[in-house]
Amino acid sequence: MAKIRFEMVTAEQVIYSDDVDVVIAPGIDGELAILPNHAPLLTMLQLGELRVRKEGEETSIFVSGGFLEVMQNRVTILADTAERAEEIDIERAEAAKRRAEEMLRVRPADIDMARADAALRRALIRIKVAERRRKRPPPGGA
Repeated sequence: MAKIRFEMVTAEQVIYSDDVDVVIAPGIDGELAILPNHAPLLTMLQLGELRVRKEGEETSIFVSGGFLEVMQNRVTILADTAERAEEIDIERAEAAKRRAEEMLRVRPADIDMARADAALRRALIRIKVAERRRKRPPPGGA
């Protein structure tokens, strides 16, 4: 099967770099799948789960936004922040969720509610990505 080169980077590190079968990304107008030999494309990404499939295995990555470019059978993502599912600290994400929920419930005058809402959405997606990884059967079907 044909492959497409996929590279995902943040300002701090390379998150993923390999030849893959498909990249499924949270575009600003909805989810989009990029297959080998896709037409050139440049789009913004929204907060969400990015999935990469290679030889039947799927990798989930939390992404908080950024840009996706497709050109010459290559997908490049410049992400604001990103974490592979296995790197997400669920306890920390749960604590962030509780803090954001408390801020939205109490509504203190000195808190930016849009930021509290964004923090809640970010925590919920990080938890979803991490939990999906834990539910997936291990490679080899054990």
